[in-house]
Amino acid sequence: MTAESTVASPVGQHGAPEGAVSVLGQRGHATGLRAPAGPGSRRPRPTTGALLWTVDGAAALAAALVVPVPHRQPLVLALLALGVLILNRRAALYDTSVVPGALDELPAVCGRIAIGWAAVVTLSPLRSLPLTVLAAAVAVHCAAACAGRAAVHGYRRRVLRRDPAPALVVGPLVTARQVAAALARQPECGVRPVGLVVDEPEALGDTDDEPGLPVLTSALQARRAVVQNGVATVLVVGAATRVEKAAVLRGLAAYGCVLWELEADLPSYGLGGSRAGSVQLAGFSRRLLGAAGGRARGAAAKRALDVTLSGALLVLAGPVLAVCALVLRVTDGPGVVFRQERIGKDGRPFTMLKLRTHRPASAHEAATRWSVANEQDMSRFCHFLRRTSLDELLQLWNVFRGDMSLVGPRPERPYFVAQFSQAYPGYPERHRMRTGITGLAQINGLRGDTSIEDRCRYDNAYIDNWSLWQDVCILLRTAAQVVRPTGS
Repeated sequence: MTAESTVASPVGQHGAPEGAVSVLGQRGHATGLRAPAGPGSRRPRPTTGALLWTVDGAAALAAALVVPVPHRQPLVLALLALGVLILNRRAALYDTSVVPGALDELPAVCGRIAIGWAAVVTLSPLRSLPLTVLAAAVAVHCAAACAGRAAVHGYRRRVLRRDPAPALVVGPLVTARQVAAALARQPECGVRPVGLVVDEPEALGDTDDEPGLPVLTSALQARRAVVQNGVATVLVVGAATRVEKAAVLRGLAAYGCVLWELEADLPSYGLGGSRAGSVQLAGFSRRLLGAAGGRARGAAAKRALDVTLSGALLVLAGPVLAVCALVLRVTDGPGVVFRQERIGKDGRPFTMLKLRTHRPASAHEAATRWSVANEQDMSRFCHFLRRTSLDELLQLWNVFRGDMSLVGPRPERPYFVAQFSQAYPGYPERHRMRTGITGLAQINGLRGDTSIEDRCRYDNAYIDNWSLWQDVCILLRTAAQVVRPTGS
């Protein structure tokens, strides 16, 4: 866990400029970097992948109720549910980048349910059940799964129609603008282009009748646009663009963006057909490009580690937190929990929790003063909380909620994110991943009055080379530092 020491404002220390400029200009010019959006400027999107998992689990439970009580073996039925979930996962049925219709995925869903039941019946005592009972259980399972998934997809479709997902279009300027205009004419497709990544914007120029989408011509501008707008979808127009823009696309994929190749040419009318694995988006054939699957699986494993450990630690640390809160209440008065806005993954703000060790003079001071760890008016107990990092324990709740991760770049306040983003080109890239309680920079001594540039380099190196084992190692080294604290 981390603690920071008192230093002068890092803006003055490192010479960061006073303001922040938007990546996306009014007429499509890429300029500077704007700070991540503040509260209310961008609504958080629902995570429907978890809803689909829940629906499939509930469908298996509904099917289990059809099985007569004497044959209803919880372990066997749990294995059935797990097997179907795994089959669905391998078939990408939890991919939320596509919103299929209720009938589109019916064969895939029902087929995997049938395979799961066939395997369980063959290898378990359920094979003694009458065929009519088994058929009824399979039918209930299929009906419940399809109905539940249709409800989730309908909900997702309504959300995207109301608030389409931001996307970048990569390709030749003329074609990219045509694709963006077509998507803008069909908001029900759920995608809203927010920028065009091209090589030569001068080829067409800005005219009064052009839609005016921002035109980005470098990998850095594209990555900044991803952070600023919360972009998770990149549409690559044509196979030639995939080759020409390979370096840019690798960088966007490293940010967690899902890459789709879009067929913007005229339809072949059966002469060659569309490629396997393609779906349609506003009438364009769309095929998922590689490089996102491994990262998605890694993100799921990282989240599983976060939920498991943060939940267990919250239970274990509950008595300690209660005692600390009680002492703070007695010695320093009411208001033992300190809440502060920080910037998290994709530039989204969240409220970070800590035990209060200092009362800022004003909200402005809390938002813009770098650190108050050595203020003379802090009590001895508050100094103790800072020195031992016990004041950070409440952030386990942020981790459990999904605002943060156990391991990742430390979150910062919006004011300083704006300053550092202008002063250090790599700073916005830290927001590719959930921020953390501890990180690679912290275990290497970069806390308090240390170089922001060095922290930035360590944080981005951590993200670029992420592995679950690296997270475990960082947590172990953090635990060792907490056991033998060296002070703030």
